[in-house]
Amino acid sequence: PAAAAPVAKPAARIALRTETNRQQPEAIAIGSSTGGPQALMKVLGNLRRDLPQPIFITQHMPATFTPILAEHLSRASGWDCREGKDGEVVTPNRIYLAPGNYHMVIEVEGGRKIIRLNQNPPENFCRPSVDPMLRSLAKAYGSRLLVLMLTGMGKDGQAGSEVAVQAGGTVAAQDEETSVVWGMPGAVATAGLCSAVLPLDRMSAYLYERALRSAA
Repeated sequence: PAAAAPVAKPAARIALRTETNRQQPEAIAIGSSTGGPQALMKVLGNLRRDLPQPIFITQHMPATFTPILAEHLSRASGWDCREGKDGEVVTPNRIYLAPGNYHMVIEVEGGRKIIRLNQNPPENFCRPSVDPMLRSLAKAYGSRLLVLMLTGMGKDGQAGSEVAVQAGGTVAAQDEETSVVWGMPGAVATAGLCSAVLPLDRMSAYLYERALRSAA
């Protein structure tokens, strides 16, 4: 008997949001997992150094590797990139990387943004997890938050992106063609949370343009 024809997998439907937020963001958040270190190198390596915002990154990675990643990102970007430390006051123009085995969140104390690290249970089987970071940033920065979701397995970051969008923030995701795994970016793109879905080589320009714009 003739072999059954393979059933084509339907293309995931991307539902873009109309971008209405014209405010300059006060913070940038990036979530990534599988293929993330290379993607981060590319995005941050092509990013000019004069942005005023702090950048917060959660990359799924064991504790032994996050200090090395921070070092590589510093070298690639020319920015000061370091692991977030508990109790540290957030300063502009710096990259904060969640240390392995700790969730990194931001709290507002006396008008200042403070980094807090915790070992609460893993979320989406991950610690650090993107979701707690995004929830805290949405609370701290409201509509002045820009989120980038890069390549990664699973859907960590989707629920946090939803909170960010509800607070008025903006979310963009890496496209399927340039992602090693289109899990995390695909989850936000197909949930209708993104204002843009872009190839990796256009992420830096997108980030830069939005980070420097003033309110229209």
